[in-house]
Amino acid sequence: MIIVNDFKPGNTFYYENGIYAVIDIQHNKTAMRQMIVKVKAKNLRTGAITDISFTGGDKVELATMNKKKMSYLYDEGTSICFMDQQTYEQISIPKSRLEWELKFLKEGIEVEIIEHEGEILGINLPAKVALKIVSCEPAVRGDTVNKAMKDAILETGLKIRVPLFVNQDEDVLVFTADGTYDSRA
Repeated sequence: MIIVNDFKPGNTFYYENGIYAVIDIQHNKTAMRQMIVKVKAKNLRTGAITDISFTGGDKVELATMNKKKMSYLYDEGTSICFMDQQTYEQISIPKSRLEWELKFLKEGIEVEIIEHEGEILGINLPAKVALKIVSCEPAVRGDTVNKAMKDAILETGLKIRVPLFVNQDEDVLVFTADGTYDSRA
């Protein structure tokens, strides 16, 4: 059990027949009222992000997650196949559970599989991934009033904004948290 006042981002807990991961926490304390702890949490089974309000001092049960390093092997049509490089064990995860993550997966990338009591809940991507630009607009001369950016489409189909000096067939680093450009790879 943990007191909700002690939550930190990344904590996982049970709440109303679901398993949640803490994304953000806000403590609201006034002189006239008891503390309210507002938690932005992700349901690890459905992927839905919800705001949950607790009264200061409430207790919830922590959920323990097992994490395994695995590599992306291939697309099976309705699911994605991953393999443990040490034991050669393979698992498949339905694409419906990996809608955001699919935008960053390419063959051979190493991810962390999140598992709870034998149930696979999802994957953790690296903070940044290197992807190749397959198509991008040519730079427009004189378009430099602000930070000049242009559209680019990556090998996974993700559309991002890149600086004018980046060209087609170059590798770029992309943040997996929000899908934005970081730098050339």
